[in-house]
Amino acid sequence: MIHVTRLDDSELIVNSDMIEFIEQTPDTIITLTDGKKIITSLSPEELVDRIVAFRQRVMQPMAGNR
Repeated sequence: MIHVTRLDDSELIVNSDMIEFIEQTPDTIITLTDGKKIITSLSPEELVDRIVAFRQRVMQPMAGNR
């Protein structure tokens, strides 16, 4: 789950596993696997960084159990 800021500065939390693709036109649009779209003030790079950070946090405990 990642925190996303909309253009009106409201925040929501998105399940990053549901993101199908991200495009910049010039606003950043997140398209989810169910077809819903979210317009955000974040850049695609910021979104990718947040997704990577989230996945690292999730996988961290699992790495210690090997």
